[in-house]
Amino acid sequence: MIVDHTNIDEETVVPQMAALEADLFGRGAWSERSIRQEFHAPARTYLFDIDGCGIANCIAADGSAAKQPVVRGYAGFWYDGDDAEIMTIGVGRRFQRQGIAASLMEALIARAREQGAKRMLLEVRVDNTPALALYERFGFAKMGLRKRYYQPEGIDAYTMSLDLEPRIVGFAAAEQ
Repeated sequence: MIVDHTNIDEETVVPQMAALEADLFGRGAWSERSIRQEFHAPARTYLFDIDGCGIANCIAADGSAAKQPVVRGYAGFWYDGDDAEIMTIGVGRRFQRQGIAASLMEALIARAREQGAKRMLLEVRVDNTPALALYERFGFAKMGLRKRYYQPEGIDAYTMSLDLEPRIVGFAAAEQ
């Protein structure tokens, strides 16, 4: 289930997102503090894929103890009035290859369009083959290369973009 970060308890999702970040991105991972700052920054949209329990705590089948929703994946963007810049996307290792990243991308693109974004932008490690395949599947195209973008490893990044509305090239008739 895809849930907006404003509709789920921050104390539930932030520690889980930070743990996934640490596992997925190592020394370059966002801390709990940086995640909270990002959530409260203006013009941010963050989505979570959580288990089927829904937004509230889950009740065990026998009616006893409740359990917390499990964050399987997350993604977010910053919208500046023209472009939606994807800030992060991640899916827990045990949940990968189940369509979660694709569901998150579909939801991000839909939200960006709803907000009026004309284009989505992102950076991706040049050696992240699964992410590159996902982005290309959604129509993102490589724009350029940022040398040593990912620190502390110094890994290069491709910049990629996806037009969310048709681009007019050359002259267009003026509307009356």
